[in-house]
This record gives sequence, structure tokens and C-alpha cells, in this order.
Amino acid sequence: MKHLNWILVSVGVIAIFWLTFVAADEIATLRHGAAIDEEVVPEAIPRVIDTDIRPQRSYPMQPPTIPHKTRGYELNLQVNKCMSCHARTRTEESRAPMISVTHYMNRDGNFLAEISPRRYFCNQCHVNQTAARPMIENSFEDMDVLLEKRSEEEQED
Repeated sequence: MKHLNWILVSVGVIAIFWLTFVAADEIATLRHGAAIDEEVVPEAIPRVIDTDIRPQRSYPMQPPTIPHKTRGYELNLQVNKCMSCHARTRTEESRAPMISVTHYMNRDGNFLAEISPRRYFCNQCHVNQTAARPMIENSFEDMDVLLEKRSEEEQED
């Protein structure tokens, strides 16, 4: 048994060594191959898309992205700037979509008169959409594309 443990530990050490030194150049990182002790000039902050057009969501229940600038929005325990347009009582005047009714529910599923404290800080889930290029290669396909591929495969069979 001790011999087997020694072999497993040895294999683990070799694997770590290989990943650290041999495969390190092949792993995509946000530093784009720069050494850890090398100072890299950061890219410019990407421009926020400010079209007020809601983009399609990539998957069900995805929090929608924010289709407008929010720089300077006050969001703290006393003030929530988002609610000046997105609250139930303000949507007719602002023409902004009302926040989901789930934001007015507590953990037990009971509806509240005001936004739930656990849903109060909007930028925990919702982010601005930017005109940034992907930092690393991404092969993500949204659910509709996957369902369409699946349907085509079933038709071929």
C-alpha cells in the first residue's frame, strides 16, 4: 500500500512539474504570455455601448446587460439610482422596463412592497455591455443555436 501511495505522489509531482514548465506557454492567460515580473501596459478601457437597445440574452434566466451608461450612478444603502427609472412606479414616466417581480420577493417567495434587500445592488448581476474584443478565444454558442443543431442532427438520423 505504501508503494502505491509513493507511485501516486510521484505521478502527481511529475504532472505538476509538466503543467508548470512545459504546458505553461500553451495556457491562455489574461497576461497574453507576458512574464509575471514584466509590467504590461494595459489596454484602454472599452467604450460602453449606449444604444438603449436591449441585447438578446444568451441563456434563460441570464441577468440582462445594461444597455446604457451608468457612470456616476449612486448605488448605496440610502440611494439606488437604477430605481429612479426601473421601479414599478416609475416605468410609465421613464419608458424603462420594470425590474422583474422576482426582485420584490424575499427568500421564502413572499412578495414585498419594496425591492428585496438581496436584490437591491443591481450591479451584482447586471453589467454594462462594452465594445470590447474577447480577452481569450471563446467558442460559446447560445441555447437557440444548440437547439437548432440538435434538431438538425435528429432530422438527419
